[in-house]
Amino acid sequence: MRIATTIFLTDETIAPVRLARELEQRGFAGLYLPEHTHIPVSRESPYPAGGELPREYGRTLDPFVALGQAAAVTERLGLGTGITLVAQHDPIDLAKQIATLDHLSGGRFTLGVGYGWNREEAADHGVEWRTRRERTRDRMALMRALWAAEPTAYTGGTASVRASHAYPKPAGAAPRTLIGGGAGPQLFAHIAEYADGWLPIGGRGLRESVPVLREVWERAGRSPEELQVVPYAVVPTPGKLAHYADLGITEVVLQLPSAAGPEILRVLDEYAAFI
Repeated sequence: MRIATTIFLTDETIAPVRLARELEQRGFAGLYLPEHTHIPVSRESPYPAGGELPREYGRTLDPFVALGQAAAVTERLGLGTGITLVAQHDPIDLAKQIATLDHLSGGRFTLGVGYGWNREEAADHGVEWRTRRERTRDRMALMRALWAAEPTAYTGGTASVRASHAYPKPAGAAPRTLIGGGAGPQLFAHIAEYADGWLPIGGRGLRESVPVLREVWERAGRSPEELQVVPYAVVPTPGKLAHYADLGITEVVLQLPSAAGPEILRVLDEYAAFI
């Protein structure tokens, strides 16, 4: 099983370069970074985990800049977003960022896609909340058009692009794409339509939900062996990882604290026992 990590990197934590080097030296498979452009102070959206919103949410580094630094000082470490709020981006710019990072890292990038929870943040980006899933779907299709080998146009309900020269291309046809979110018919339909798998936070309830996703996946004509389920932001135990292995899961992403170097190194040494 591949053991990757995720962390809220901020201006107060360990730096991306040091963390990436420490991860690769210990044999970790990857580093996934979350995204929030800003957190409006006047906020009605409840924090999904309950209670007060942790300080690090309003201080996150830009994931693509941070992952670019990580790519430059490593050779094998996987690089991913967990997640990118695709609906909040200009898709032409985002396609360029993703393709550049994947190209320069030699195909090590995984695009984690999410729909978000903070209505106020999304509104500042001009996102109408009820349309964010369709907006994300449109932007993913547009980006794939720009990544295509030949100039390809795309016209959707919320985004369009003319047939264009757009380089660099990702290392493959498109970076591996995983969609985050809670189990449900709409999410599973979108995973089967335009992603390579699911990025479930915490990994609870997978014994019941994974067979449902597999059924949706196969009904969409997707090859059963290609579906990837990657439990995300997991606090590990030997029993939990064994449970994932029994379900056929081959990668898990462990949660690191949003902390400075000494604390991170201690946790990395503790987690290294699972590699």
